[in-house]
Amino acid sequence: MSDNNSYATAMQELQDIVRRIEQGDIGIDDLSAQVKRASVLIEQCRAKLRSTETDIQSILQNLERGDAGSI
Repeated sequence: MSDNNSYATAMQELQDIVRRIEQGDIGIDDLSAQVKRASVLIEQCRAKLRSTETDIQSILQNLERGDAGSI
């Protein structure tokens, strides 16, 4: 995921999969594939969150050191 829209897009797709499962719109033949897709999307979102957290921590550390210009 290279941009903020990718996270939002992945979350939207995850929500759609969950909604379809809850409503029974996914047949048993497609269920496994949808759960696998959801797993991939969850990992992508987790990676984006970890990356964002690391970036924010770095920015805050730079601000504490007075290196705001190097951000």
